[in-house]
Amino acid sequence: MIDLSEYEYIVVGAGLTGSTVARILADNNKKVLVVEKRNTVGGNLFDYVSDCGLIVQKYGPHTFHTNNKHIVEFIKRFADFKEHHTKCEVFIDGVFTPSPFNFKTIDQFYPEFKAKVLKQKLLNKYRSEKATILELLNDKDEDIYNFASFLFAKDYSLYTSKQWGISPDKVSPEVLKRVPVYFSYKDWYFYDDFEAIPIGGFTKFIKRMLDHENINVVLNEDAFQYISFEKNCVLFDGAIKKIVFTGELDRLFSNVYGRLPYRSLRFEFEELNSNYQDVSIVAYPSHDYLFTRITEYNKMPFQDNKKTVIAKEYPQEYTEKTEPYYPILTEDSSNLYSLYEKLACKYDNLYVVGRLAEFKYYNMDQAIDSAIKLSNRILREETND
Repeated sequence: MIDLSEYEYIVVGAGLTGSTVARILADNNKKVLVVEKRNTVGGNLFDYVSDCGLIVQKYGPHTFHTNNKHIVEFIKRFADFKEHHTKCEVFIDGVFTPSPFNFKTIDQFYPEFKAKVLKQKLLNKYRSEKATILELLNDKDEDIYNFASFLFAKDYSLYTSKQWGISPDKVSPEVLKRVPVYFSYKDWYFYDDFEAIPIGGFTKFIKRMLDHENINVVLNEDAFQYISFEKNCVLFDGAIKKIVFTGELDRLFSNVYGRLPYRSLRFEFEELNSNYQDVSIVAYPSHDYLFTRITEYNKMPFQDNKKTVIAKEYPQEYTEKTEPYYPILTEDSSNLYSLYEKLACKYDNLYVVGRLAEFKYYNMDQAIDSAIKLSNRILREETND
């Protein structure tokens, strides 16, 4: 480890959240040391150029999408962006249907007259252009309820149990609400004001964010070996510093209340000589397939290349030998996390932020927003001291 004397802040983790906090603090003349356990920055945003020249996202597909103008202004400081509208499909009973489900889905699985009646009922019943599967399952109209039940049985329940490794009724409703049903033929996955991918990739974007005279990044260092506790302070390599922590909160406190549940992933990559699928991401909810989805990277965004790279995504149990990707959000896990959150609040120099540390299923814009809010809070506290 290097000399800590010149640093005011230690940021644990060089992913999107930690990098955002580090940059904002550095822009406000704070000296920041970022400690990252991997040999690269970017966390799960890390991407690289494959042997055939395609930019591939190693830890799964990512795209920026947001309606928050301030976040767009922030990220555009560190990259030029290429507009990209993600398109997804779900493979159900031998049919590739749009995701989110839309009127094309109804056309594909219903006879023409019944499809026409169902689509009109949905338009008449719902003023919004979309609804969650939970809303449709609670609809008293028999046709709408049966449609929702079909979608739940063929996709939501299967995908949820395979992705999370638990029964769908134990998963937080917020997870099931993430993918709505559209009452139109819209076929984009997102409809935010801004959706794009940084030109040159996410790793380049993160490196530019961390490129500041007040930031030093140390790779291949597990911060946990340097962290200890003394009364109401957290020590880093024996020194009292302000610590911004973006990792697993249960691990930080040696699982004193028990382990928080996370879900991990495994990817299998394959280089092909021709296009594999019509859209960038196809989900396979059926348990006939061990993987949950296939991403094709010459479409993330479109890359003019004669070859392509696909990635099959396999959910797996989180262990000490695997990476935590998603917090498994249930009533029990939320209650357990609240104990760790209260424990973290007892330490005056500890700040927790990010998908893992906050135990929230954040999109990227939500992660950045949380990081910005924390950074502003830190700066306010310094002003008031």
